[in-house]
Amino acid sequence: MNPKLLGRKYDRIARWWHENHDNSSYGLAQVERALNFSVKRETALDVGCGAGGRVVRMLQNHGFNITGIDVSQEMIRLAREQHPSMTFLHQDICTWETDRHFDLIVAWDSIFHLPLEMQHPVVAKLCRLLSEGGVLIYSFGDAEGEHEDCWQGDRFHYSSIGINGNLRVLMENGITCRHLELDQWPQKHAFLIGVK
Repeated sequence: MNPKLLGRKYDRIARWWHENHDNSSYGLAQVERALNFSVKRETALDVGCGAGGRVVRMLQNHGFNITGIDVSQEMIRLAREQHPSMTFLHQDICTWETDRHFDLIVAWDSIFHLPLEMQHPVVAKLCRLLSEGGVLIYSFGDAEGEHEDCWQGDRFHYSSIGINGNLRVLMENGITCRHLELDQWPQKHAFLIGVK
């Protein structure tokens, strides 16, 4: 899916998303598990940060200085409103470039919206953006290919290179997988934690 189109789709549901997920515990146990592997806790990148909320608060409580990026301008506006001391950028992870490195990178339920051909390069980019000893946690689909689903009255695109494809990208980029789980079985939702 074109990132600008995806951003506009999330702009339309940003307020609903924020109200229904701000105090949710969804994904927090998995991020907490990733934090157990974290030695340095200075900088964090939240890819597809949405309106901030629960994940950003958790990382703040652990002492991280957070940079969040999202393709939805409205999500970024809400995130800045909630967390004025943190950095939130209206950016597309496919094209965003930075010289910075991060001790923790979280991409929870975000990069599975990318076009299939961008899965490998984006995961490789996240690996490169990690500091030495840094931790990466992200979710993806346990399938290979792409599909669309209806959600919140709209159609959303999903893609994945599957478990083996993701593990290959990590190994190619010097990341060791420390945890891999199908956490919502029988749904095809998977997440992994890797350490550089």
